Amino acid sequence: MAEVLEKVSFLEEMVQKIAYTQMQANMSLERLSREMIEFKDEMREFKDEMRIFKDEMGGFKDEMRDYKDWSRQQIISINRQWGDLANKMGTVVEDIVAPNMRGIARKYFGCEDLDYLAIRVRKRSTTDRSRRREFDAVAACDSAFILNETKSSPELRDIDKLAAFVDSGELYDYFPEYKDFRIIPIYASLYLNEDFTAYATRRGIYALTMKDDTMAIVNFEEISTG
Repeated sequence: MAEVLEKVSFLEEMVQKIAYTQMQANMSLERLSREMIEFKDEMREFKDEMRIFKDEMGGFKDEMRDYKDWSRQQIISINRQWGDLANKMGTVVEDIVAPNMRGIARKYFGCEDLDYLAIRVRKRSTTDRSRRREFDAVAACDSAFILNETKSSPELRDIDKLAAFVDSGELYDYFPEYKDFRIIPIYASLYLNEDFTAYATRRGIYALTMKDDTMAIVNFEEISTG
């Protein structure tokens, strides 16, 4: 009899343990379910916040794009006003062309550093001491010699004169030390129309002019690949 009571007691204890374990499992599942619901709510709130943030960022990007466009237009306008003023004062070479010469030489002709740069230099011919000539801007680097002529009011005959001067080799009368250098003739003006640029291209003269917010050679590809 005692043995039967002992077994019954053992079974009751096991049932209680199982019931307790089941209760604990149910409580854990309920807690986990609540936590999952809370997590989903937090994720929903987070997604809403992210959506709002994306909307705000989209608006910010639009504002920045508008600001960049406005700033660019302001720079273009200021450069044009500055160019017009320099044009009237006759200081286009000093104010517009010269500051861009190093960048032009680097960007288009691979000159990382200029060995020589002179603005409005007046030279005497080495073959005829009675002849003098003024050059608007000249620069040299490696094996290239840049010859720039700048005009406030461009005319086609200016292109003809510059091309003839280069083709004749007269340049070396004034700069004999650069006789073995490649000559790069550049004609510059604040405003050059397409017809003028096309004519310069046919004569092998690079056309340097204002393009948006900076000076640029507008026929570089045509001459380089021609």
